Amino acid sequence: MLLIPAIDLKDGRCVRLRQGDLDNATVFSDEPAAMAQQWLDQGARRLHLVDLNGAVAGKPRNESAIKAIIDAVGDEVSVQIGGGIRDLDTIERYLDSGISYVIIGTAAVKDPGFLRDACSAFPGNIIVGLDARDGKVATDGWSKLTRHDVLDLARKFEDYGCEAIIYTDIGRDGMLSGVNIDATVRLARNVKIPIIASGGVTDLKDIEALCAVEEDGVEGAILGRSLYEGTLDFQAAQNLADELGAE
Repeated sequence: MLLIPAIDLKDGRCVRLRQGDLDNATVFSDEPAAMAQQWLDQGARRLHLVDLNGAVAGKPRNESAIKAIIDAVGDEVSVQIGGGIRDLDTIERYLDSGISYVIIGTAAVKDPGFLRDACSAFPGNIIVGLDARDGKVATDGWSKLTRHDVLDLARKFEDYGCEAIIYTDIGRDGMLSGVNIDATVRLARNVKIPIIASGGVTDLKDIEALCAVEEDGVEGAILGRSLYEGTLDFQAAQNLADELGAE
């Protein structure tokens, strides 16, 4: 099980939101690069970056913080990033800078042709982010609930050639209320590509629950507020995941 610490960037600082609300942000660090180094030192194999300002603007906005993080971790850990990615040039710049995976969310839903072109141009580097509530996909920072069924879109995007899907239960993200295992497993069983769980991971019980469904296709989890508020210790979580994976 790949456990991925999240670093959400707003105005150059490391923050966490509650249910995606930019006006409800808690600042955890003024030095995102130092935060990235902390997770690297604790054994993280991948980092999850979100450019929150970029998601609103529709183009990258935290470039200096992102560059500082990439410079800090070098080739020691892979980095995935989402937020404001709307064109192929942005994807190319990110990949050239050292980013391993680019996450396309709202743009994938609104402009499937762009996602198809991205998967074709950058095979193996594109991850789709699907945010859902009660099985329906949300867009625009979760402010708009569409009629798209998450399973239908996942199958469609799998056919385009995306590398993995990050599935977020937006009712639980940042709320420390536990992972929606049932919905995550339902999605994983309906596609062949890896599913990365996001939203609600709180403690070691959630890690145990996720590891129990790894064979269903849930291959990773993004950890956010639980790490920053101390309800989950990253090293303990990764050690548990490795231990359960070896059984």
